[in-house]
Amino acid sequence: MAACRKLLGLLALLAAGAADVSVLNTCMDGKHHKTKPGKEDELHGQCSPWKENACCTNSTSHAAHDDQSYLYNFNWNHCGIMSDACKRHFIQDTCLYECSPNLGPWINKVDQTWRKERILDVPLCKEDCEQWWNDCRKDMTCKKNWHVGWDWSQGYNRCPQASKCQLWELVFPSPQDLCEKIWSKSYKYTTFTRGSKRCIQMWFNETQGNPNVEVAKYYANAGAGLSPWTLLVLLFPALPATLL
Repeated sequence: MAACRKLLGLLALLAAGAADVSVLNTCMDGKHHKTKPGKEDELHGQCSPWKENACCTNSTSHAAHDDQSYLYNFNWNHCGIMSDACKRHFIQDTCLYECSPNLGPWINKVDQTWRKERILDVPLCKEDCEQWWNDCRKDMTCKKNWHVGWDWSQGYNRCPQASKCQLWELVFPSPQDLCEKIWSKSYKYTTFTRGSKRCIQMWFNETQGNPNVEVAKYYANAGAGLSPWTLLVLLFPALPATLL
């Protein structure tokens, strides 16, 4: 019995500390992603913080800054010219999506022609959602969910015929509404702040390292936890019931 208790103690430590390493430092199976992350000699503009370990190429980072780029032919200016203050958040959103190797805990399989995986419910830091919304609130858009429902008849997205352009803050009444609905729940609004190690930062200073590494580790650990009893049953199913 003493030996069994020691074994249970060891298994409890293993269960508490074992992260699902398969979701750490990984690239999703997307349209432009590299198969595995690695260093880039250079990444353009707002994508540069990821250059030490990136899922995007330099070419992709340049395209992330272009209006209606070859990446997805997406037209930011579907309801007039998007303001520069607003657009910088969409550039940063694209850089995070294309370049980050720290989104593994939120990658899900999908059956789509242009990608095999997507992110779902990535916990964004409160400041990132709120600044995004504040900088875009006076811009215009015609849709709440930008993933689906566009008119692509001319090769790029246009507002559906039945829709109308409205003030941003009418379409997205709050930062949470924006972050969670614009890309079909790719992001989740949180009350965690930058530096908390509990939320993904779109914006960070590359000279201070990538804070999202620790965030991914935290959620990988949270998702990988198994009780010591479960591990005991899995590893030693033949142990007498009296020992359990």
